[in-house]
Amino acid sequence: MTRKCTYPGTFDLGMFLAVRAATRVLEESRPVSENKDPHVSTPELQGQKFVYDFTEGNKDLKDLLGGKGANLAEMTNLGLPVPPGFTITTEACKVYLDSGEEPRALRDEVSAHLDALEKQMGKKLGQADDPLLVSVRSGAKFSMPGMMDTVLNIGLSDESVVGLAAQAGDERFAWDSYRRLIQMFGKTVLGVDGDLFEEALEAAKQAKGVTVDVDLDAADLKKLVKQFKKIVTRDAGRDFPQDPREQMDLAIKAVFDSWNTDRAKLYRRQERIPGDLGTAVNVCSMVFGNLGPDSGTGVAFTRDPASGHAGVYGDYLQNAQGEDVVAGIRNTVPLAELESIDKKSYDQLMQIMKTLETHYKDLCDIEFTIERGQLWMLQTRVGKRTAGAAFRIATQLVDQGLIDEAEALQRVTGAQLAQLMFPRFDEDAKTQLLGRGIAASPGAAVGKAVFDSYTAVKWSRSGEKVILIRRETNPDDLDGMIAAEGILTSRGGKTSHAAVVARGMGKTCVCGAEEIEVDTKRRRLTVGGTVVEEGDIVSVDGSTGKVYLGEVPVVPSPVVEYFEGRMHAGADDADELVAAVHRIMAYADRVRRLRVRANADNAEDALRARRFGAQGIGLCRTEHMFLGERREMVEKLILADTDEERETALAELLPLQKADFIELFESMDGLPVTVRLLDPPLHEFLPDITELSVRVALAESRKDANENDLRLLQAVHKLHEQNPMLGLRGVRLGLVIPGLFAMQVRAIAEAAAHRKNAKGDPRAEIMIPLVGTVQELEIVREEADQVIAEVEAATGTSLKLTIGTMIELPRAALTAGQIAEAAQFFSFGTNDLTQTVWGFSRDDVEASFFTAYLEKGIFGVSPFETIDKDGVGSLVRSAVAAGRATRPDLKLGVCGEHGGDPESVHFFHEVGLDYVSCSPFRIPVARLEAGRAAAESKGSDSR
Repeated sequence: MTRKCTYPGTFDLGMFLAVRAATRVLEESRPVSENKDPHVSTPELQGQKFVYDFTEGNKDLKDLLGGKGANLAEMTNLGLPVPPGFTITTEACKVYLDSGEEPRALRDEVSAHLDALEKQMGKKLGQADDPLLVSVRSGAKFSMPGMMDTVLNIGLSDESVVGLAAQAGDERFAWDSYRRLIQMFGKTVLGVDGDLFEEALEAAKQAKGVTVDVDLDAADLKKLVKQFKKIVTRDAGRDFPQDPREQMDLAIKAVFDSWNTDRAKLYRRQERIPGDLGTAVNVCSMVFGNLGPDSGTGVAFTRDPASGHAGVYGDYLQNAQGEDVVAGIRNTVPLAELESIDKKSYDQLMQIMKTLETHYKDLCDIEFTIERGQLWMLQTRVGKRTAGAAFRIATQLVDQGLIDEAEALQRVTGAQLAQLMFPRFDEDAKTQLLGRGIAASPGAAVGKAVFDSYTAVKWSRSGEKVILIRRETNPDDLDGMIAAEGILTSRGGKTSHAAVVARGMGKTCVCGAEEIEVDTKRRRLTVGGTVVEEGDIVSVDGSTGKVYLGEVPVVPSPVVEYFEGRMHAGADDADELVAAVHRIMAYADRVRRLRVRANADNAEDALRARRFGAQGIGLCRTEHMFLGERREMVEKLILADTDEERETALAELLPLQKADFIELFESMDGLPVTVRLLDPPLHEFLPDITELSVRVALAESRKDANENDLRLLQAVHKLHEQNPMLGLRGVRLGLVIPGLFAMQVRAIAEAAAHRKNAKGDPRAEIMIPLVGTVQELEIVREEADQVIAEVEAATGTSLKLTIGTMIELPRAALTAGQIAEAAQFFSFGTNDLTQTVWGFSRDDVEASFFTAYLEKGIFGVSPFETIDKDGVGSLVRSAVAAGRATRPDLKLGVCGEHGGDPESVHFFHEVGLDYVSCSPFRIPVARLEAGRAAAESKGSDSR
């Protein structure tokens, strides 16, 4: 291949330093006024620099240059072989998205950098005899694999394709590159349905009698180019542009626009990526992997992203461009085979991978191209990995001395730990193996087979568990991937779109199951003589790559067995993972300030919580103790007409409550147990008014009315509430029904005395629910103190019972300073606080309009899942300050479901709570996140 300026056989850092100097001279010599529009006063346009050469940035400029641009600059600075190019900043994108127009200075800056690039390469963009070709690629701060747009081979036209063929000495290569450009440009920039190009390509292969693209010759590709151009003219309403600068400018705008595509917005919501960051655009001189068998493209990982093990991991595809690998349309070979294909490039790549991992101190994900034996680096980033790999890699890097324990703790998340606690398939179960593919993202997923994203979403919303099965996925499948329990593809490898996105979301995924034939039109798959129709149950094992027909039973995760005390670190793979989890959890426990308690209502849950590391019970919901057979006792109490009836009902309940608390205090001996007094909406303990009314009406029609039913109906009508959640419950119930709370306090005190006399160490805390004013708490506390004193006198035991309240109403939060005068502790009930702050009834709104609110971006995440820091959080923050101002030793905790949410735990650490409380299963997650919050705040303080 003869070129006016060829790429060097080895990378010449001096050449790039010279270009850097020239670029800086160019930038410094340009008058500031060039970047200003006298008619525009927008601050972003006042002399701001919107374009950076790859020689100008570094990896710390991700906010400005995006992840891809920042890392291309970093690799250039390291002297690695990166094709020259430049990056348009995220600031330019934000101006474009805000105003609908590119900054006026942008075109001039792009022209200047393009001129410099053309001089460096010795050729001009799209020139007829020897064209410079470029790629235009997106690159946001956070990796969004496949969600935004890329266009390769920009600069090709009817004239320049001939020049490229002559310069390369390969006519097929030139026409293959041209058809790729028209196909990508038509779909990405002009909005043409991509299936039209795919159908034309398939038809060309069928006419030729071949199955893969590489078997089409130059003549076939010339015909295909004509077809593609006709498709563009017909469906886009304009001809494919022949002006290379117009191609580049339109592609840049298309990348900007792709930031706000539906799939990009959906991915950002799923990954909680802010929507106002914008994307950078990278314009990079093309290098070609489709120049024949001595060329190719690949993706490499410095460690296995599925397991974390060291080794040679990745995919390589000869005679291909990069999109062929990540799209999964052709099955790749393992990266290790590159050693026998091209030993020189393989050895160079291994050295570069070692350099990058040491430099970034983490697993790196690398895209590369080999052009006729010359290796080029197209991208690197800190790679996405599975949950197990995250824990293994973090501890491996500590052992290698690359990071310390504090950094290792920041490299894992509570969400990843939760994934590791999910069940796995039972290896001893009888199974029917359908096939085996590449284990791309671990987990055990069972569901009904579906063959398109629309069906996956539809069935999932109806409560069905589904497995999305495709030949290969593309970004348009994202909503189906989110809805599915697992993903199965017949094409692609560990670096395909399905694998990368699934790993990022923590979804089970098996890719490249070649023996499985997927027929999306007939909605079925076949393996040998077995046919699986849509709706049939399949099981997908992302840890082994195996796919089974039917439902495979699951067994507990080894990580859960470790927390339960049934597994210890050893030598095999499962034990290696457990050892990594153990090390990181031990460090998290050493550094965290927040204590972690459990929400538990019985001894069984309490004991399990204790095994999981709970440091007490933060919420015992006593209303759960009155369900089942005891429900009628509470009904009698609520409907009692006389003092005698009420006292009889209370007397029946007292010994039952005492026994409950004795078991609970025994299981949590030596640790605090916060007992919330009865707090049900009243209707939960009353007969259903509709059913009772019907029963009475039918009895009256038969003239055999039951006197008790009539009396009961009259009482239920009297107590019926339109909105029970805001009615007679909590402290209000205790004040209206004499003796109710006194009975519960007596049961708690007598149980504590019993344990103490049995040489136990009960540490009971009594919590009054739904307090809105300090007067309510004062009345209940006065009664409680009297009861406790009576029990102490009767048992001869000194009891140190503390009395506090839940802060779950806005008024309680706003008057926290007053309430703290009567409370020894606060526990924030963020479930009800969220309902009352937002005016939501959770049971109703989650099924009605929450989905629409999430899709429209009103919610990034449900406020019941992660605490609303601006609203609910501001009340928590102010209540903490006011409560501690009144009572400096006030103990503060949270017992809503937010106590186990990773992001919320960081907020509770920040505002100064003493503990969080959550369900037993979430305790390890809360422990880990409490440690991460402490390490993060310590790191911030040191900076």
